[in-house]
Amino acid sequence: MRIGLFATCLVDLMRPEIGFSVLKLLESAGYEVMVPEAQTCCGQPAYNSGERAVSRDLAEKFLREFEMFDYVVVPSGSCGGMIRQHYQDLLRDDPELHGRYEKLRERVYELTDFLVNVARIDSFDSGFTGHVTYHDSCSGLRELGVKQQPRELLGKLPGVQLTEMKDCEACCGFGGTFSVKYGDISTAIVDEKCANIKASGADAVVLGDLGCILNIEGRLRRSGDTGTRVLHIAQVLAGDA
Repeated sequence: MRIGLFATCLVDLMRPEIGFSVLKLLESAGYEVMVPEAQTCCGQPAYNSGERAVSRDLAEKFLREFEMFDYVVVPSGSCGGMIRQHYQDLLRDDPELHGRYEKLRERVYELTDFLVNVARIDSFDSGFTGHVTYHDSCSGLRELGVKQQPRELLGKLPGVQLTEMKDCEACCGFGGTFSVKYGDISTAIVDEKCANIKASGADAVVLGDLGCILNIEGRLRRSGDTGTRVLHIAQVLAGDA
């Protein structure tokens, strides 16, 4: 089966190593993985800013580039949520486009959901060891139902000790343009998240969205914490962390 990997613009621009970890995981599971070169943004920043025409153009672009694949895998609950939930709104006034989208929609998966419910991987070639805690990203949790999947996958790594932090489901304060528009509120939210991470006693916080990673890691470092690692779950599962 052929998988189209939607790497996300943040991964492409900021942490391409996450994309390579995802590629390793999917190919190790026996899939042929393609990464369309022309892919860009899912359109979420424009959609959240009221730029409907721009986000619609990006939704159509995504459809053209990915509808030929058996599955589309996205290493981000935020982008996955945009594609699975909000493209319906953007394309509903065009029956032809909306029909094509509906055929693709059910084949679009957030990474950990795909690994658990489609690939059904039993073990990973990862030597990662450590005491970790897990942060649930808002979109993955609330729009896609991603909760137990990453924990189930971490449980397959014998060297991992998982401790749940307080309020693991609470927002990290990023929220895309929210962190730009409401910087003071965002800072207060991420400060609380960082305090909960530290209180868990974990050496690393693991999560599935690069936006959250950048926000949490940035605040930890600015607060003087240079030791706590902030890792995408793909890096942990692939043994690249």
